[in-house]
Amino acid sequence: MDGPWRIEGCTEEGFDGAVVIPALAESASLFATLSSLADNPSELCQRFLTLVVVNHRQDAPAADKADNLTTLKLLAKGDLRLSRLRLAWIDAASTGLEMPAKGGGVGLARRIGLDLALTRLLGAGRDPLLVCLDADTLVRPDYLPALVRHFGQSRCGAAVIPFQHQRGASPEADRLITRYELFLRGYVLGLELAGSPYAFHSVGSAMACRASAYVKINGMNSRTAGEDFYFLQQLARTVGVEQLSGTVVHPSARASHRVPFGTGRSVSRMLAGGEQEQLFYQTGCFRVLGAWLKLVSEQPDAAGGAIRERAGEISTCLGEFLDLNRFEEIWGKLLRNHPARAALIKAFHGWFDGLKTMKLIHHLSDSLFPRCEPDEALTELFAWRGLEPVSGLENRLDVLRSLQGVTDPPLTPLSDKPVYQA
Repeated sequence: MDGPWRIEGCTEEGFDGAVVIPALAESASLFATLSSLADNPSELCQRFLTLVVVNHRQDAPAADKADNLTTLKLLAKGDLRLSRLRLAWIDAASTGLEMPAKGGGVGLARRIGLDLALTRLLGAGRDPLLVCLDADTLVRPDYLPALVRHFGQSRCGAAVIPFQHQRGASPEADRLITRYELFLRGYVLGLELAGSPYAFHSVGSAMACRASAYVKINGMNSRTAGEDFYFLQQLARTVGVEQLSGTVVHPSARASHRVPFGTGRSVSRMLAGGEQEQLFYQTGCFRVLGAWLKLVSEQPDAAGGAIRERAGEISTCLGEFLDLNRFEEIWGKLLRNHPARAALIKAFHGWFDGLKTMKLIHHLSDSLFPRCEPDEALTELFAWRGLEPVSGLENRLDVLRSLQGVTDPPLTPLSDKPVYQA
């Protein structure tokens, strides 16, 4: 990583992996996160570097800058409660070390940490792990064991980790985070039912990959938001993404205006404008998607015009979308460059990726299948999956959490964890 940044704190090398944690004005929550990580087995805590990237942009609010300087002082001070960790940090907050006003954000902060972490990992012949966590997220004592076990058995280069948001700070906030998490889980369930290879959650605090996979995709992107979505999409295209089991991470449920979308912004938007700010996709969107993916998989040798005609019979809106994205032209190139069926299908999914999938869902939602309330959307989605009908947001969320690998009870509030004092 080019720039003035360097690792401070722990000087050891040769780690089996690194847990990289960007922190922007997180002095009130970071050390609870670190404490939860330190509850993992001591032997694994010593085999993983824990690397905090204290960061802000040059144009950040004064309060955020002051908070980051407090965090740096606390990290340098140290605490016996974190003695299990091989704790290090990167100063991307002091004068001369701040991230640029343009292009500086969580993506760049993650990249700084992940790139520099590579210099402290095991050498040739070994393939250590790079793990992304957030400074307001809590992990279980089985977090590191689950990561090591999964990558010891999986042939894929990347993994997503089951997640469950912490409870909101108030009944209203709790209701809103329930609605938002239910929206996320409904979307992934819809993709799964449609047969999409991108049916996994993109949560920045719940993803990991092998070092070789990270290098193969040229590292983390530097986006100010959505970096997790694009990172996992690229990993899925190249080395495969699986969901691991055996642990759960717990991101914060708090509202935030730091990024233009994501959990914090969605909760904030609902707090300001009501629950109708977060409507759900109708199941019809996913049925069209599923029919489209099936069409391509069953007729890989057909000409683009023939596939386009069949797609229009599935849905005129699908046909319009394909025309907007020059499908016939793209398909012709794919046929010429990938004569083998397996390679052609893989190349197709490289073109019709997670982003195009989402854009198709949005296109269908803007016309044929307007977004709706969760009761309408999830009743049909549950029936398609063969799930017993249930009512209420919380009950539906419990079902989808269990289906998607989460078995945790409600989490102890973050404020109950130990917090440092300057």
